Amino acid sequence: MRSLDLAGDPVDLCAALVDVPSVSGEEGTLATALETALREQAPHLRVVRSGDAVLARTELGRDKRVLLAGHIDTVPIADNVPSRRDGGLLYGCGTSDMKAGDAVFAHLAAALPDPRHDLTFVFYDCEEVEADRNGLGRIEREHRDWLSADLAILGEPTNGAVEAGCQGTLRVEVVVRGRRAHSARSWLGDNAVHKAEAVLHRLATYRAREVVIDGCRYREGLQAVRIAGGVAGNVVPDECVVTVNFRFAPDRDAAAAEAHVREVFDGFEVTLTDLAPGALPGLGEPAAQEFLAATGVEPTAKLGWTDVARFAALGIPALNYGPGDPNLAHTRDEHVDPRRIVEAVDVLRRFLS
Repeated sequence: MRSLDLAGDPVDLCAALVDVPSVSGEEGTLATALETALREQAPHLRVVRSGDAVLARTELGRDKRVLLAGHIDTVPIADNVPSRRDGGLLYGCGTSDMKAGDAVFAHLAAALPDPRHDLTFVFYDCEEVEADRNGLGRIEREHRDWLSADLAILGEPTNGAVEAGCQGTLRVEVVVRGRRAHSARSWLGDNAVHKAEAVLHRLATYRAREVVIDGCRYREGLQAVRIAGGVAGNVVPDECVVTVNFRFAPDRDAAAAEAHVREVFDGFEVTLTDLAPGALPGLGEPAAQEFLAATGVEPTAKLGWTDVARFAALGIPALNYGPGDPNLAHTRDEHVDPRRIVEAVDVLRRFLS
């Protein structure tokens, strides 16, 4: 593998990052390449390794610290590595989500030896898989002081927009009970699948809430995402399970979100299976205001869950900002517009210089 040129063309750097496969759980080679490049090309930074994550920071004694974080793992490759260029676009697994953001941050790590804010760079592993494997969790346990900052910017794909905070998400299983019987004598049973219509009716008539926080409009949603029931082709089913996903605005905490869903399905058996709180925008913080001024764009709400929630839980205002296109993430033809990468470098340089 060729060495990474951090201070060179950030678009070439993105291509080089893509050319090193780093499917979740297999980030070691790329982490080593980043660690080596940072130690050799950014001597002004203190660098540490945490598993397959690489951390680097300035220690200049500035009044404020900005943390730039990006995951280096990708979803499984779909015949789209190595990278290729076509029609002015850069194609490859992870180009949009989120090696373009990683390239911007790694470039700035080498190119800004004297920023006006102290900087921390976090290139972490296992974001695309289950939450308990996420590298940020390990870093929080083993290197908590490295996650202290006045503002965190997560390089998730936003197409150059600023997406503030994020929604929370939870899943529940709504269980409907019946009585099993032979389908030839169905009147002796109680069909649980038929009774699930009451659950679906509540979902179909549910009026989702919209709430504006710091000028950002968050839209909630309550959706059935799976339904399971049935025993055999000649049996009246005695159980049906409807899995429901609730995406909630960050003004609800985890307890309030769960209580709301239980209220919606009052009278049914409800089991919570997954829950992750959201993150408030935090746009009133001075560092966030400075960054918004540098971008010159109006922030919007992040409709989805990202790791900004982890930073918000630590009391750190956090924003999503990256050059990738979220609609291309995880697709076979994933690509990034190089102009977005250059633009992101210019915006962050203006903010940090």
